[in-house]
Amino acid sequence: MNYNWNWGIFFQPNPMGTGTYLDMLLSGLVLTLKTAALAWVIALITGSLVGVMRTLPSKGANWFGFAYVEFFRNMPLLVQLFLWFFVLPELLPKTAGTWLKQLPNAPFWTAAIGIGFFMSARVAVQLQAGIGSLPRGQKMAATALGLTTVQAYRYVLLPMAFRIILPPLTSEFLNTIKNTAVAITIGLLELTGQARSMQEFSFQVFEAFTAATILYLLVNAVVVTAMRFLERWVAIPGYITGK
Repeated sequence: MNYNWNWGIFFQPNPMGTGTYLDMLLSGLVLTLKTAALAWVIALITGSLVGVMRTLPSKGANWFGFAYVEFFRNMPLLVQLFLWFFVLPELLPKTAGTWLKQLPNAPFWTAAIGIGFFMSARVAVQLQAGIGSLPRGQKMAATALGLTTVQAYRYVLLPMAFRIILPPLTSEFLNTIKNTAVAITIGLLELTGQARSMQEFSFQVFEAFTAATILYLLVNAVVVTAMRFLERWVAIPGYITGK
């Protein structure tokens, strides 16, 4: 293969006038982390609400939770981002549609919301499984103590369920970080987008995507390590992951 390797390309100025090519990648990494963090907050809050609804005795809540999960889980993320970014402004009234089109940092907000709702369906299923794995006696004991349904979930069921599903939630958070790469299709210059820009400017494709790969791996390694410490910290001795 006739390819000229140039690892010093990272310290050369980029054509955007924003520093070196390494600065380009790091700015993309920062945007990746911001997008993933906001998307995960949306996913965790919305997914928790939907997951609880799927475990309530109410048929209406169950059906809503079922429809929500099936809609967002069974549609490809790329299609959802296109719907949010290109289709939704056209369906809204003209004033609202124009406001959405002119929204500053529209790709960022669209990506965060789209990825957040997409991942919330997965969080909802994980939480439903966590609550379902708890002994029935816990909910019965909470009722016997006079706790309302809200109090039973808040003080008894959810604290235990979240401890149980911490490992799969870690995987979902990592998926959220990686899913931000799809946002390049709507113009978000996150890490993958900046790596592609570097490749187009410098024609050093292997160096650009090797650096992006290393940055993704480093971020994910930090997340996994932090979540392991969190699992040990919240573990209940003698129960599930507790020692």
